[in-house]
Amino acid sequence: MSAAPKVAVVLFNLGGPDRREAIRPFLFNLFRDPAIITAPWPIRALIARRIVRARLAPATAAYEKIGGRSPLLAQTERQGKLLEAALPELSARAFIAMRYWHPLSRETARAVVAWNPDEIILLPLYPHFSTTTTGSSLADWREAAATAGLAKPTRTICCWYADRAFVDSLAAIVGREIAAARGALGPGIPLRLLFSAHGLPERVVRAGDPYRMQIEATATAALAALGPDAPESRVCFQSRATPEPWLAPSTDEEVRTAGADRTALLVVPIAFVSEHSETLVELDIDYRELAAKAGVPAYFRAPTPALEPLFIAALAGLVRAARSSPPGLCVLSGSGACGPAHPACPKEIAPA
Repeated sequence: MSAAPKVAVVLFNLGGPDRREAIRPFLFNLFRDPAIITAPWPIRALIARRIVRARLAPATAAYEKIGGRSPLLAQTERQGKLLEAALPELSARAFIAMRYWHPLSRETARAVVAWNPDEIILLPLYPHFSTTTTGSSLADWREAAATAGLAKPTRTICCWYADRAFVDSLAAIVGREIAAARGALGPGIPLRLLFSAHGLPERVVRAGDPYRMQIEATATAALAALGPDAPESRVCFQSRATPEPWLAPSTDEEVRTAGADRTALLVVPIAFVSEHSETLVELDIDYRELAAKAGVPAYFRAPTPALEPLFIAALAGLVRAARSSPPGLCVLSGSGACGPAHPACPKEIAPA
């Protein structure tokens, strides 16, 4: 009987500070990324330091509200263990490569080399492709893998916003939360869904990034899965980080609008698959306080998919689908190339 294939599944995410002292270097790593600040290096470093000086105090205060550290790594480790268990036909091991704090890609690439897998699946934990997230993480990985001498058959999943199992897992969570919210609301109080995604500068989307299109496609698919009784909904964007114009409408604008409309809100973090500062602080604390001040009748927040069994099964399905494709970029069912309006899509640049 042949041994099960040794498959390294590399899970990518942004990362987060694991202690208070890590907040400053984490922020500097973030804003010195050329995918975030596009200026050449000497100028980019100066801009990054200026942004960090301005953001350090509010970022530190935000992390203090959740214990002084990000829970993202611990949750991703649990996702990895559950994913391994969901792939019993393989000798699978999940590795984590964070973009802006440890474990960084260079550390993870060395660990993969030491394990010596038969093949590698690169699985960004960003369902929606952006040059600032998936693109940046994969570029960083390619450099780290080359430096580590990692040369194994590799399949890359660049986005999975339209994956049926992922959409169904999201719809299951939202449907459950809609029922709970309606049960808690008084008679005659309408409910509105806010699909809130991390924002991007408008210039990134104008340059051909498909992120907004993919976010809207996921929201549309989730609403279709929810059926005709779903509440009205809107897509909005949070976490603006620089003074330039960002994607609109912003989540805070939509919260104020709901207050003026006297409409209750169920906020769905559509672009996040784990709990971290943007959900636990921005959505759970900051926007909840804003909703109360704006006169929103009731404010509810759906959890991220995180450790939900349907979501873990969806991740396992992505791995299986990728393994059925030849090495290289995997075009999964329902998530084909984004079209000429989105030239930053990697499937437009180099279709599988």
